[in-house]
Amino acid sequence: MTASLATVKNEIRTDVLDVAVVIPVLNAALTLEGTVAAVGPVRGLVVVDGGSRDDTPALAQRLGARVLTAPSGRGPQIAAGVAAAGPGWVLILHADTTLAAGWRDAARTHMAEGPARAACFRFALDGDEPAARRLERMVAWRCRVLALPYGDQGLLIHTDLLRAVGGVRPLPLMEDVDLVRRLGRRRMAFLEPAAITSAGKWRRDGWWRRSARNLFCLGLWFLGVPPRLIAKVYG
Repeated sequence: MTASLATVKNEIRTDVLDVAVVIPVLNAALTLEGTVAAVGPVRGLVVVDGGSRDDTPALAQRLGARVLTAPSGRGPQIAAGVAAAGPGWVLILHADTTLAAGWRDAARTHMAEGPARAACFRFALDGDEPAARRLERMVAWRCRVLALPYGDQGLLIHTDLLRAVGGVRPLPLMEDVDLVRRLGRRRMAFLEPAAITSAGKWRRDGWWRRSARNLFCLGLWFLGVPPRLIAKVYG
């Protein structure tokens, strides 16, 4: 019985993925639990709250996360979370994104190759609408041709590489595009498991309207418009 118990404990330790997950949150009580559950055992879980008015911070604590507060905006929140996570591999993940089965094996394989490249996952939406599939194909094209994933695809990156490219800048918006552009195509891998994001924003705003707004904001970014002004357009 002792040997069997030792085997079980060893398997539990082995299953802990050596990565710290950083999740920026704002009023995310409806989705956070599912996001954390899909992650599974990891080295650390850091949830950074940007001023939630719901039960998000308390829920994060109940889920076993280290909870921090930071100025609202994914850039400042992610920067604070990464700093608290310590050295090693970190996974930056949105609170309304659920990683599909197989992500842990894919992450382990990628991390075994060394810290020279970051990685993201395949974009997917949780809706059954034809518009969801069209949007997924558009994002796949953007990633394939432009090597430009967004934050809702997750970002697995070693802190050595993150430091080498200048870290996460405390931008109120477009922090994901800013970081991926600094990484460049050669330092970005695309993993097959899906990062399944809530389609709620598209249903609320309209599929084409939300997509057009996102594309417009990206265009403003490339034109050099300050992120604080882009944030007003994004809504």
